[in-house]
Amino acid sequence: MAYSDAFLDRIANTLQSSGLVKEVRYWGILGISALAVAGIFALLLAISRIPGIENTFPWPIGFFEKGLVIHVIMSFVVWFLAIFGALMTVLTALAADSRPRLAFIGNPAIALATTGFALLAIPAMLDRGEASLNNYIPVIIDPLYYAGLISFAASLVLIVVRFSANMTSAPMEIKPLMDAGAVCGLILIFALTCFGLAYYPMADEVPSIRYNEDLFWGGGHVLQYLNTGLMLLGWYLLAALVLNIEPVSRGRLRLVMGLCLIPAFGAPYLYGSYGAGTGELMSAFTDMQYLMAPPVALLGFALIFMFAQHAIQGGKLWQDVAFVSIALSAVTFAIGGTLGLFVDGADTRTPAHYHAVIAAINLVFMGLFFRFLLPVMGRPVTLGRAVHWLLWLYAVGQMIASVGLFLAGGYGAPRKTAGDAQGLEEIGAIAGLYMNGLGALVAVIGGTMFIWVCARALLRR
Repeated sequence: MAYSDAFLDRIANTLQSSGLVKEVRYWGILGISALAVAGIFALLLAISRIPGIENTFPWPIGFFEKGLVIHVIMSFVVWFLAIFGALMTVLTALAADSRPRLAFIGNPAIALATTGFALLAIPAMLDRGEASLNNYIPVIIDPLYYAGLISFAASLVLIVVRFSANMTSAPMEIKPLMDAGAVCGLILIFALTCFGLAYYPMADEVPSIRYNEDLFWGGGHVLQYLNTGLMLLGWYLLAALVLNIEPVSRGRLRLVMGLCLIPAFGAPYLYGSYGAGTGELMSAFTDMQYLMAPPVALLGFALIFMFAQHAIQGGKLWQDVAFVSIALSAVTFAIGGTLGLFVDGADTRTPAHYHAVIAAINLVFMGLFFRFLLPVMGRPVTLGRAVHWLLWLYAVGQMIASVGLFLAGGYGAPRKTAGDAQGLEEIGAIAGLYMNGLGALVAVIGGTMFIWVCARALLRR
């Protein structure tokens, strides 16, 4: 099937006729809003890590810990899952090609997602609760915050249920996209199952940092496979728009997505084998990280071959925002994966690793906004120099920031601390954190440009 401008026009018409275009726009606005909040806190957090900064600027008490929670939950959970919601809604419309089954689910899903977004932010703004800097889904220990997580998760379950009710009627030519969407939906369900299995034996316990670590450890690992699956789906879609054909066969795409699904499918069984909260369970989930490499490498090398052929035939790859997004994403992901081989969880080499990986996924999502989501919403933007510049600024800034964090961690800079509390003496650690601050500033400039361009497109009449 040709993935041309006519294909995007067809999706746009389908979204209009199915009545789902407003929902896709909503998920886009929600995602951009979360990214804007996360970007503000990213810059403030990077500045707060600069040694001696607390003597220059009077930070609020407990700012770093709660600011870190808000930054992570908005950038690593709400933003990513809002893109998931938008893509699943587009695929639902494509499958139905008219008014979809269970169309009424959209409004409750939007209401739940909006409620969840607000409830996640309120405890921090009202100075409620204690910050729990546990991995994957950090928490402000407050009933409102937990209610926000549940509300947001429920909205996504509704979106998956509606997609499942419509996917079987999809025409054969878009079956590869349906396969990928189904895998992503299943991974989300398995992640939520893991959260439930972890919560059940702790239902009567008082929430604490250890409680949250045990609660979100397993499901948080599974969500990494959802994020990886979304990145690979993004690579596939963007590559198809560059090449104007399916970049890989349906069988290869099924294999790639299946390699993301298999670890997620097995994750709930680990709770039965080791028991919730045990060291063996945590180690088993940690070892799952190595299974992310095969699907990324399998699709990545296939795309390199296809792009090389396209370039030989005279294709001008670097002029296409879709290709730039894929290329920068692949390089950043490779850097993050390499840094991940040296992490131990105690110092800033760990955030160096996952910030690079997160940046790789964000670059794909940026490309999807410009080349796919905004056009099918009928809100395209001019893909000129500004768009190219913002992608490069964000990517290069994140690379510098991640290398800086890795350098600082190599000299012993601890995680999740700021200012004099870091106890830095080595010049290498100090230099690394200054690099992190500089890189974060460059990345925030690129991210701010992205938010501005997309927000204008989404909010215009």
